[in-house]
Amino acid sequence: MRGLKDKVAIVAGAAPGNIGGATAIRLAEEGMLVVAADLNEAAAQAVVDGITSSGGTAVARGFDIADEGSYRDLITFTVDRFGGLHGLFNVAADLSPRTIGRDTDVTSVPVDVWQHTIDVTLTGYMYGVRHALPIMIKQRDGSIVNTMSSAVWLGETERVAYQAAKSGLIGLTRHTATLGGKHGVRTNLVSPGVILTGAALNATTVEWRDQILATVRSPRLGKPEDLAAMVAFLFSDDGAYINGQSLLVDGGASFT
Repeated sequence: MRGLKDKVAIVAGAAPGNIGGATAIRLAEEGMLVVAADLNEAAAQAVVDGITSSGGTAVARGFDIADEGSYRDLITFTVDRFGGLHGLFNVAADLSPRTIGRDTDVTSVPVDVWQHTIDVTLTGYMYGVRHALPIMIKQRDGSIVNTMSSAVWLGETERVAYQAAKSGLIGLTRHTATLGGKHGVRTNLVSPGVILTGAALNATTVEWRDQILATVRSPRLGKPEDLAAMVAFLFSDDGAYINGQSLLVDGGASFT
């Protein structure tokens, strides 16, 4: 990818085996200076250890995406450490059983699950955009990528809070694309389908994965590296004319 070497990126939600971890690795391979951030700082450090052992440049940082002060401090840390911020990838989500496992339908979802999901997956992303955008506008250079989900387009009968939060990212992303676009700052959405993260592999059976594969127009299910490649493209000069878009990375499972 062109234009990534020595640029600075934050991956907000970077742990081994997931989309964020794979993206941090890919961005470092492209020559970016990466801050791998996660609620679990030890997990982010494991990603960073792999990057630095391969000759890349990265640091780990613990943060809570649902806390504005924590996100602001992450961005301040990044600018102080590396002198700027050119790419922000919002990918953090709470997929723990206590949250996603209790995210039922609109008639029964617990209000605490609804609120927590909105706090993490929508408001938390807004915090990152709020504090990154002025820096990027001042530089007249930057790319923000938010992570949606194909669940938005499917209208599932459960996970109502997750779908609502992810749907809200469409408005946030298009607003930010308009606000920053004339200043050289692009904002886009990536929308993954079924991605075989470490957690997904542990939580599903071969039979279930085969059933899902039958609905996909590609010969395999997705890998975290597939999303990482798209984010790298959107951060790069090669993606310079893509702004305000929702890009499906799902092997052709759904058309919009």
